Amino acid sequence: MRDLSQLPNLRIALVQSTLAWHDREANYAHFEELLKPLAELDLVILPEMFTTGFSMDSEALAEPENGPTYKWLKAQAKKLDAVITGSVIVQAADGSHRNRLLWARPDGEVLYYDKRHLFRMAGEHKHYTPGERRVQFELKGWRVRPLICYDLRFPVWSRDAQDTDLLLYTANWPAARRLHWNRLLPARAIENLCFVAAVNRVGTDGKGFAYSGDSQVLDFQGESLLSAGEADGVFTVVLRAAELAAYRTRFPANLDADTFDLH
Repeated sequence: MRDLSQLPNLRIALVQSTLAWHDREANYAHFEELLKPLAELDLVILPEMFTTGFSMDSEALAEPENGPTYKWLKAQAKKLDAVITGSVIVQAADGSHRNRLLWARPDGEVLYYDKRHLFRMAGEHKHYTPGERRVQFELKGWRVRPLICYDLRFPVWSRDAQDTDLLLYTANWPAARRLHWNRLLPARAIENLCFVAAVNRVGTDGKGFAYSGDSQVLDFQGESLLSAGEADGVFTVVLRAAELAAYRTRFPANLDADTFDLH
């Protein structure tokens, strides 16, 4: 049985920034500058659709599965000697367009999660195909569950019986619904007895929508460990496995969780 208390601490960086609209190369250059000073990290998290902004122009912007952003993330992971993750518009092997989170490891392996809940109020469900799989990644013994933006509103999809240690959200969450973001994230941490790391963007996109950031890291009680506010930059924090293990021992509410199947 896994002894969570013996896991190493996890050093993570949240990259909260503006995005150049539909300009992949400009976004690569911008993020390379932000990432350049980073060192001694385990995980770097970028926003949703970090190469384009939250766009419905999937026909024009979709990359092949092993396309330029796949290769760019692999290079950054090797350079940083850390996992780096964020979502991008991908054309899957079956021809469908996906809002796909790529999880690039320093050893060259790239895993992925396709966004399950597509934001119908922006027409995302008309331009993308939803993911079918719940995914969990392993990082230095930690169990990390990736989710994307609108997924946050669906607690059943976020609920995890696999003892997830870190829920990770990457987003383009508009300022108009800032209150919801800041209330739902602590709820996900409390109900899953785990850390939550959530990265949003700032600035205004090509459609004129404003984003207020509020990237943050919360502990298993929903208490803030890091809050970026509206600032543009890179924010780092250390997650301590022993603290999570001690809390789950003291308050094992997960042992009384309901079982269910997703269809």
